[in-house]
Amino acid sequence: MNAYEVLKERGFIAQMTHEEEIIKLLADKKISFYIGFDPTADSLTAGHFLTVMAMAHMQRAGHKPIILFGGATAMIGDPSGRTDMRKMLTRDEIDRNIQCFKEQMSKFIDFSDDKAVLVNNADWLGNQNYIQFLRDIGPHFTINRMLNAECYKSRLDIGLTFLEFNYMIMQSYDFLYLYNQYDCILQLGGDDQWSNIIGGVELVRRVKGKNAYGMTFNLLTTKDGKKMGKTQKGAVWLDPLKTTPYEFYQYWRNIEDASLPMCLERLTFLPMEEVRELSSLRGENLNQGKEILAFELTQIVHGMEEAKKAQEASRALFSGGGSLEGMPSIYLEESVFMQGMDIMNFITTIGISPSRSEGRRLLTQGGIQINGEKVLEVDKVVTEADFNDRELVVQKGKKTFLKVILK
Repeated sequence: MNAYEVLKERGFIAQMTHEEEIIKLLADKKISFYIGFDPTADSLTAGHFLTVMAMAHMQRAGHKPIILFGGATAMIGDPSGRTDMRKMLTRDEIDRNIQCFKEQMSKFIDFSDDKAVLVNNADWLGNQNYIQFLRDIGPHFTINRMLNAECYKSRLDIGLTFLEFNYMIMQSYDFLYLYNQYDCILQLGGDDQWSNIIGGVELVRRVKGKNAYGMTFNLLTTKDGKKMGKTQKGAVWLDPLKTTPYEFYQYWRNIEDASLPMCLERLTFLPMEEVRELSSLRGENLNQGKEILAFELTQIVHGMEEAKKAQEASRALFSGGGSLEGMPSIYLEESVFMQGMDIMNFITTIGISPSRSEGRRLLTQGGIQINGEKVLEVDKVVTEADFNDRELVVQKGKKTFLKVILK
């Protein structure tokens, strides 16, 4: 199968600028393509991972990825999908984030023998002469067309800064630069980037008089249309220091039933025959498919050893077997429990409850367990006697677990 057939079968493709031409292009040639990542944080997220997987499929089919880090565009901020202006980052923050992105990206993409390229648009946008840039690029964009772009239209009533209004032009120029320097003819991205991608495609075609193309991917969304990859604590990160391998595993293990086929298709390398078989499971058997999804994803992102640890910890909690080694842990001084710690202080200290009032509600509703036993008394005192071999497990609800270890 060629790259287009793989991406189509696995449900990636949302829109294409020139469908018939792209289908023929990916069937007949090996090309250079690019995907942009603005380094607005110090880790990639589960949302980024969708495009990383698409990039990996393209590379496996023989095409060459150009990974663009937005060292310049991150200083502006993409208004797409935003109801407010993004936080302004310093150059030092952006450079640090880029380094983190590079390290993570190397786990998923093969950079040996020039099979992929890393670039930073600060190298060509950072020192642009503003007047010259306006004269060279500005005439190719009309205000009317830009205002009709979804990424801007949704912000007009709330307020769109002139700073952000420049974003589409800058991203479009990236495509023109990569076309000139690397013969890059295809830009890929999430479907929320459609307007920006069209801008780049049209700029290359107008300035160079040559063919350029764009393709977007369906975003990972829940059944009510919300983006996946968010928890109560925030984003699901690929950095194990921000989202532990266990927490990462548990997120995918606990996705809603309707999302299982989509995630198996787009976030794993499992053969489609197996994906279809797992997607056909119903009732309690769906948990088997979710466990396989969580294991495969954790293995890709964190490695086989961490995936096994997370799986064992999950099985230990939910089915009574396996090891608790991979469970998130917190260490507390043993001396604290010689006199005892009241339960309200205990659950707020370890972060299971954000406040005493919320802790009281959880306790009275039976939402807190220690070592598998519900705690119903709001005046309970946690002492050394509650620990088994210097450890105890606190559970909130059905899915949140934390191991407390004495030091």
